[in-house]
Amino acid sequence: MSRAEVLVVEDDIVMRGVLMLALRSHGYEARPDACGQEALDEVALRPPDVMLLDLGLPDMDGVDVAASVRDGHALPIIVLSARGDEQQQIRALDHGADDYVTKPFREGELMARIRAALRRPSQVKQPDLKLGDLTIDPIERRVFVRNREVRLTPTEFKLLHILARQPGRIYTHEQIMSEVWDAEERRQIHNLRVYMRLLRNKIESDPARPARIVTALGVGYRLVCRTPKKATTK
Repeated sequence: MSRAEVLVVEDDIVMRGVLMLALRSHGYEARPDACGQEALDEVALRPPDVMLLDLGLPDMDGVDVAASVRDGHALPIIVLSARGDEQQQIRALDHGADDYVTKPFREGELMARIRAALRRPSQVKQPDLKLGDLTIDPIERRVFVRNREVRLTPTEFKLLHILARQPGRIYTHEQIMSEVWDAEERRQIHNLRVYMRLLRNKIESDPARPARIVTALGVGYRLVCRTPKKATTK
């Protein structure tokens, strides 16, 4: 049985370390993020089972993070904050948080709240992404082209899902590589080109003339959401 994944969104490095250590000691798979946008990107790529969310993030209000996550995901959100006033708690709960724990807190109490959150049934399924005759299931990580399933590797799926967030938008090489590979591998743009070629071979009608994943020369890639026309023979 796989371990439940907990996304820890906390900019304080000491508190983040304490939470990561505590979660792992209780058998959870812990993943850290230090700012709101990192958390939103992480949820879009691989939704966790539970999110622990600090409100005082460096780039955006944690309440806004909770609202954005709740817009398309059913995962439990537990706020951890030093802001203990009632109005702040009400605001967080009204914008998507499931629970609110005031710092400092006891480890045992936090673990009990996580267990309680995991017992609650999920009510909202993240919707499939339908782009022409291309369908992406972000929960099951499955892809269908013209209703036929296409088997992608984890890296291929990540690349496709990044582009599918905003069809038509050009994602630069740097933006894509920063989400898929570590710092050392990001310097090797050849890796990105190889995987894009492999991905096109699986989802394009004519990989030599791609109509879904279009190259912006010298910049990056964008996903076109129209259904490609079938080749005709004379």
